[in-house]
Amino acid sequence: MTLYHFGNCLALIYVPYYLTYKYSGLSEYGAFWKCIQAGAIYAFTQLCKMLVLATFFPDTETISLSGDFNALGEFLRCTVDIADLMGLTLVLSRIPGKGHSKLITAGLGWATAELILSRALMLWVGARGAEFSWIYIQKCLESNILLVQHLTTATLLWLFSRHDLDKKFAPVVTFLIVATTYKGLWLDGILHILHLGAWTCLAFKALITCSMGITAASIIPAVSS
Repeated sequence: MTLYHFGNCLALIYVPYYLTYKYSGLSEYGAFWKCIQAGAIYAFTQLCKMLVLATFFPDTETISLSGDFNALGEFLRCTVDIADLMGLTLVLSRIPGKGHSKLITAGLGWATAELILSRALMLWVGARGAEFSWIYIQKCLESNILLVQHLTTATLLWLFSRHDLDKKFAPVVTFLIVATTYKGLWLDGILHILHLGAWTCLAFKALITCSMGITAASIIPAVSS
C-alpha cells in the first residue's frame, strides 16, 4: 500500500511536467539542455534569495507562533521574490527561438527545478511513510498549479519586454506581474480570512492561477509576429 501511494504521488507530480515537454513540441527543438540551463539559473537565484532573507529578514515567518497570518513577513518575502522575476527574465534572454518555445522552455525549466529542489525530498520521505495522508496528494496537485503559474509568469515577462505590445494591454500586463509577485500575500491572506478547507483552498488557487494564465495567453495575439 505504501509503495502504491508513493507511485501515485510520483505519477501525479511528474507526469504533467513530462507531458508538457513532450506535447508542447520542445522535444523537436532540442530544448532539454535549455531547460537544464533554466533550472541552474533557478538554483542560483534561490541561493541568492536565501542569503538575502537570512541576512536582512531572519525572523520573518508567514505564520506567527499564534497561528495568525503575518502580513508583514509575507510582504517582505514576496518583495525578495522579485529576484525570481529577474532570474526568469535572464532565462528568457538566453533562450533563442520563437515565443512559443521560448516561453514554455523557460517556464517548464524553472518549474521543474523548483519541483526537484523543494518537493522531491518531501515526497520521498513523506509519501513512503507507513501512514496514508492526503497532504501529499494535495502537494502534488499544488505542484501542477505552480507549473501553470510559472508558465504564466514567463509569458507576462515576455509580453512586458515586447516593444510591439499594444499600449492598451501594458497596464494589464504590469498589474498581472505585480499580482503574481505578491500572490502569496493577497491570496493567502484571503484564504486565511475565509477559513476555507485544504481542498477548497487548492481549488481556489487553481481557479485564480488558471484565470491569470488564460488572461496572459489571450494577450499574446496582440503582439505582432
